[in-house]
Amino acid sequence: MMQTISTTLGPVRLLGENATPIWGMSNAERNRRMAQSAAKNGSTLAPGHELVFNLAYAFDPLLLRLVLETPGTMFAWAGQPIVGQVPAGSDPMQATNVVYLSDGRKLYNRQLRKLEQPMVRELVPQTRKAIERQSYFGAYKGVTDLLTKYLWPELALILTRIAAQLKMTPNMVSVIGVTLCLVATFLFAKGLFWTGFLCGFIFMVLDTVDGKLARCTITSSKWGNVIDHGVDLVHPPFWWYFWGVGLTYWGLGLSAGTFTFIMTAVIAGYILQRLIEGMFLKDFKMDIHVWRPFDSQFRLITARRNPNMVILFVALLSGRPDIGLIALAWWTIISLVVHAVRLAQAYIVHRSGQPIVSWMDEAEAAA
Repeated sequence: MMQTISTTLGPVRLLGENATPIWGMSNAERNRRMAQSAAKNGSTLAPGHELVFNLAYAFDPLLLRLVLETPGTMFAWAGQPIVGQVPAGSDPMQATNVVYLSDGRKLYNRQLRKLEQPMVRELVPQTRKAIERQSYFGAYKGVTDLLTKYLWPELALILTRIAAQLKMTPNMVSVIGVTLCLVATFLFAKGLFWTGFLCGFIFMVLDTVDGKLARCTITSSKWGNVIDHGVDLVHPPFWWYFWGVGLTYWGLGLSAGTFTFIMTAVIAGYILQRLIEGMFLKDFKMDIHVWRPFDSQFRLITARRNPNMVILFVALLSGRPDIGLIALAWWTIISLVVHAVRLAQAYIVHRSGQPIVSWMDEAEAAA
């Protein structure tokens, strides 16, 4: 069976039928949402072309982004069309560029900073949970911090599934998380570090859940992104400042000079690292953490919120939250130096006439 539907992106042809739900919706609805989301992000169809989705399969949204960039492309699996942009009404498998993914090839996902074989699986009741799990993990960035990469995923998967079944929107999850973030800030200021840490921990997990829920259910929104990324960008220095304020309740208050040094280091270091990352992105059109394998590995532990919270947690376990804040400040300085050196090295390489290319791009080309 075949049906054609209209979306803001343009005409979409759906091949077959499928009653098996995925993330609480039909596969047809999931594909429609992906097309609508692509249109919101500025994608268009080539004149006289249409999108083709095979409802028998679930696939990584990366494939849709790629076919929208290259009209005439059809991704296929074991001889079956999966998703493509082809001339309206034409045979999908007679597209100009048919790419067979069942050979195990890997593609570089620049948006999520990872190189992997994109998910393509037949969607039936027996595979639904496995597909949801694979699509959930597929929504993770390949280059991120230790906690997000190794500690959060299983817990966040459970919460994401619950939120999807309850028909919660990512913005609802974000509001709960932001509230806990503010509560944690207040508790830190009062020296209630353990209670604040618990609120902060839940917030950090929910900070993963809202993004994964948005990607898995294709329900991201402009304001949701603003809230999510805005809070992520702004709140860490406030946590470190009020942690320092709360030390007085433990009888571990820092001297005025030490406190000023620490706050200067953590706030200036945080801002300067962000500026360095912005300069790298502006001048070389890619994230600094995907340049070389070293940069991707260093992103696991660089002085961002999650690695910094590990430092504070270890210090809190030992009963010395003051030493934790001091260590955090020095780690921020070290991370700043590393990023500054890497930026300088990139400029040197560029001026020598060599291109600045991600190691993932190189690996994809060599595959």
